[in-house]
Amino acid sequence: MRYTINQIREGEDELILNYRQLNPEVEKVIAFMDQNQKKMIGRVDGETILFSPEEILYIEKVDGRTFAYTVDRVVQVDLSLSTAELILEDVSFFRCSKSMIVNVNKVEKLKSLPSNRIDATMKGGEHIMISRTYASEFRRLLKGE
Repeated sequence: MRYTINQIREGEDELILNYRQLNPEVEKVIAFMDQNQKKMIGRVDGETILFSPEEILYIEKVDGRTFAYTVDRVVQVDLSLSTAELILEDVSFFRCSKSMIVNVNKVEKLKSLPSNRIDATMKGGEHIMISRTYASEFRRLLKGE
């Protein structure tokens, strides 16, 4: 696939995709373009906010409530983890335990641990455990399989 990039001095940014036939490569480009348009709704300090999925480091279910963690805030979202997975399936999110989904693009370091678990260090320095149930699938994802 070839592409052309042009910088403009004024006007609105615009992406144009020309394709002959829909294929996996084109679908990935479309998914990437769509992900920047998605917004999620949540609550912080009693206020309703809109935020982008790309801001999320991970999503966790705690005491029956679901929270999205970013570098600088914790946002309560009214979604189950399964629903969040469906919404974020074309963005780089991965179920890493029964109670957590991690943004693969926000992982900075990985360390293998005993019992086939993985310690993932996120941007901002927070550590996330990838359980042994999901570790082999995570390794396959990183290898591009």
